[in-house]
Amino acid sequence: MASFWHQFPHGDLSILMPAAGLGRRPEDLAMGIRRRTFVQGLASTGALATATSRSAWGTNMTGSADLILRNGRITTLDPQTPAAEAIAIKDGLVQAVGPTDEVMKAAGSATRVIELSGRRVIPGLNDSHTHLIRGGLNFNMELRWENVPSVADALRLLREQAVRTPPPQWVRVIGGWSEFQFAERRLPTLEEINQAAPETPVFILHLYGQALLNKAALYALGFDKTTPNPPGGLIQKDANGNPTGLLIAKPSALILYSTLARGPKLPIEDQINSTRHYMREMNRLGITSVIDAGGGGQNYPDDYNVIQRLHDAGELTVRIAYNLFAQNAGAEKSDYERWMTLTKPGAGSSMLRMNGGGENLTWSAADFENFLEPRPDLAPTMESELEPIVELLATNKWPFRIHATYDESIDRFLSVFERVNGKSPFETRFIIDHAETISDRNIDRINALGGGIAIQHRMAFQGEYFVQRYGKDAARQTPPINKMLKAGLPVGAGTDATRVSSYDPWVALFWLTTGQTVGGLPLYDEQNVLDRETALRIWTAGSAWFSGEADVKGTLAPGMYADLAVLSADYMAVPPQQIRRINALMTIVGGRIVFGEGDYAAFSPPLPPASPSWSPVNAVPSPAQRAEMPGETRHARSCHDGCGNHCGVHGHDHAIAWKKPLPIADKGAFWGALGCSCFAV
Repeated sequence: MASFWHQFPHGDLSILMPAAGLGRRPEDLAMGIRRRTFVQGLASTGALATATSRSAWGTNMTGSADLILRNGRITTLDPQTPAAEAIAIKDGLVQAVGPTDEVMKAAGSATRVIELSGRRVIPGLNDSHTHLIRGGLNFNMELRWENVPSVADALRLLREQAVRTPPPQWVRVIGGWSEFQFAERRLPTLEEINQAAPETPVFILHLYGQALLNKAALYALGFDKTTPNPPGGLIQKDANGNPTGLLIAKPSALILYSTLARGPKLPIEDQINSTRHYMREMNRLGITSVIDAGGGGQNYPDDYNVIQRLHDAGELTVRIAYNLFAQNAGAEKSDYERWMTLTKPGAGSSMLRMNGGGENLTWSAADFENFLEPRPDLAPTMESELEPIVELLATNKWPFRIHATYDESIDRFLSVFERVNGKSPFETRFIIDHAETISDRNIDRINALGGGIAIQHRMAFQGEYFVQRYGKDAARQTPPINKMLKAGLPVGAGTDATRVSSYDPWVALFWLTTGQTVGGLPLYDEQNVLDRETALRIWTAGSAWFSGEADVKGTLAPGMYADLAVLSADYMAVPPQQIRRINALMTIVGGRIVFGEGDYAAFSPPLPPASPSWSPVNAVPSPAQRAEMPGETRHARSCHDGCGNHCGVHGHDHAIAWKKPLPIADKGAFWGALGCSCFAV
């Protein structure tokens, strides 16, 4: 397979040859930024907006730049030079930032110069908790419902994909959507799904709580009257004892994920193609780094074959640090003992490196994040099973992370960590993942042990259900991010994509800065809403701490990785509702352009069509492409025959908007921004 870096056909290739910086290890580039310096940087964000532009140059970086971007609005997140007009890049690193006339002094005869024309530039986004490796294997098979405005549109897309999909393949809708985004404010019914796809198996995952299967999927799976319920799950059956097609997590999502795992898989070459397309989707959104949190059924090293092949071929366009997720219930410690003979934290390169253990350390510690069901109580044996694993990791200086939704779980985990720390003091980082309901007391305990918290925008998709179960007051700080930051705790942002939340970081940044769900429900007061610069910082420099790379990425300071995104709109200035529509016009990783569109399309490296040919990726614009819905929104006519107002969102079904609490009147809000005119009738 040809190297990615040799696939650029356009013009002068002087900046597109392999750069030494791309493969350099973080320890070779260490800048000496310590943990407390990082936290102080978070606290300094308020000063960045008013700082004047001045130039900063890297030491020991002589010679002409490979690439200069000029005449832009560059947010560096470097307190020394927070704002700049231009940036020079050499050997995959930032060489200089500052006023255009100063930075242009680094130009030589072979330097490529790209005009920004006033566009906003930010450090590359870094998702500190996602599942790219698994998600990449399946991306080409999945139909996306992100940003789909109605059930009618969702069913139309389902119907069209069912026609394209050959047997024995399934149509899969896996994460990134909520029924509260739909105009109808409801789920599609099983009857509607069966009408849309009577013959092709369909699997639709709804949050962490349920899956909707059509009759063809039930037949393919062999589900019938005799099929028993798995532990922690329910197969809904009708009055005659036949499965209806609804699978319910009560509260364990095992029933959902194990059923999904029974679907057909892609051949290895299609998995490679699928992963490349998924990384392109990341690059379209300005993502340059992720930390992969592993997953059930994701065994090391066998299930890392695709990502390793792409790395070895030079075709990774996203930096990946990955954690190893314990696989075998009752033998989790043996998993880690075996892996310690095969690898160690930091093994790999700056593009693909091992990051430690987790997010699952032992299955008895799983506190399922299903707000449709009551909070689960962890098994009384959890501590005795978790402690020897944590001690093994701490003794061998393995960083680790653990899934923890509820404060009650976190409290018990920290008691284990404190006991282990008393015997084998932690010499490296540990991470609490999610932490939606964490208390002030446990924030302080994490801080005392030297840990950090990785937060995600799961509440943007599940907020309505959390409020229904626990109330508005309980939801006001879920999670309490500002409290974490004020305590001096490292905080990184992410998505936990792809099975529930969207992989789209701009939905997460919208949630962080407005406190709203994707359905428009305000969750938080001003005390738990972040300013835009702070939100951006935890998505960049904040996340870098969680892979031990805060000294090499996350800001655009001289000497740091040249990972950045040129944005389609000014994140710092656009109305709040437009944040979720931002994407990257150009994305650069290690000084290499990995994506370009619009004025920068000529710089974008070629990518083969998605395979197999029936893939939804070939037929439906991806969420990151920010396209309008394909085709006309189709609704039954529900207004008077003489109505001359055909709403661009709801057609003539104005009752959808009349009867539902949608923010129609607010032209900057989701439906108003889409152009709903139902109230003009």
